[in-house]
Amino acid sequence: MQTIGYAAQGPDTALAPHVFERRELRAHDVALEVQYCGVCHSDLHTARNDWGWTLYPVVPGHEIVGRVTAVGSAVKRYKVGDKVAVGCMVDSCQECDQCEHGEEQYCREGMTGTYSSPDRVTGEATQGGYSKHLVVREEFVLSVPDGLDLSRVAPLLCAGITTYSPLRTWNVGPGSRVAVVGLGGLGHMAVKLAVGMGAQVTVLGRTDAKAADAKALGAHAFLVSSDEKAMAAAQSSFDLIIDTVPVKHDLNPYLPLLDIDGTLTLVGQIGPLDEPSTVPLVLGRRRVAGSLIGGIRETQEMLDFCAEKNILPECEMIRMDEINEAFERMERSDVRYRFVIDMASLQG
Repeated sequence: MQTIGYAAQGPDTALAPHVFERRELRAHDVALEVQYCGVCHSDLHTARNDWGWTLYPVVPGHEIVGRVTAVGSAVKRYKVGDKVAVGCMVDSCQECDQCEHGEEQYCREGMTGTYSSPDRVTGEATQGGYSKHLVVREEFVLSVPDGLDLSRVAPLLCAGITTYSPLRTWNVGPGSRVAVVGLGGLGHMAVKLAVGMGAQVTVLGRTDAKAADAKALGAHAFLVSSDEKAMAAAQSSFDLIIDTVPVKHDLNPYLPLLDIDGTLTLVGQIGPLDEPSTVPLVLGRRRVAGSLIGGIRETQEMLDFCAEKNILPECEMIRMDEINEAFERMERSDVRYRFVIDMASLQG
């Protein structure tokens, strides 16, 4: 199947139209026409090879919503016309202990990413959702619940599950005290989801510039991290801190805010951090952890939860040909809070 997308040909090139072939359907494959695709910071990192593993040319995009156009001979869960979604994974070994208990993101053989990842059968690089069409193994296709606005669902497939998974892992619910560091694409979803679970939610920022936004999103409080007096008063106040900052930064101001047995989980930065002090960790039995995305079962649970609670990201719709400007704006944090590409704007 020939299709068209927007691809980076190298780390220093802008994204531009790119014609390429999608594979013929295997027995367990689902083909879909992409209707909306979210723009994730990971797309930018991958396009520029910031992590060192990009396979060029690369068509980014792993927050994908569309409709089924064809199914393989053995597909049982989906039919032509179904509303579906695809997130950050399109395959895994399906046999290891992690895959068997629904955590394909931690597949022992390595999950297959939606883009810039070797296909498990052919070895060809996968290509993502900045394209007209997608072909995905059935087990990695998700159902979009009725009632959700399709134009705003896409960011749930990465920003949503990236923040939902640690909230579930650390058993957030009524009475939980949750802090969110950073109020961007990930942070605003962490706030909405934690509030939806019944937690008391505080947003941390370097200034109070986003205090009103945090309250509008449902946060109960805003804490300015540069205010030493306020930070001292907030020591031991939180059970869980979700750190969404996507660049190297200092954890030391946040660690004393955790209560005994509290956890700070990193979901934004992939790479080095400033050197942390072990003093608050040892003295308070506090933890620093990391979290990737969720498995397919948990991602479907997240979509169903969002439908039940009417939780959706705040989105700005763009055309496909505006993607390079969107990347520049994203680097400047000039988006509230997630870009979504209307893929009808991608012309053949």
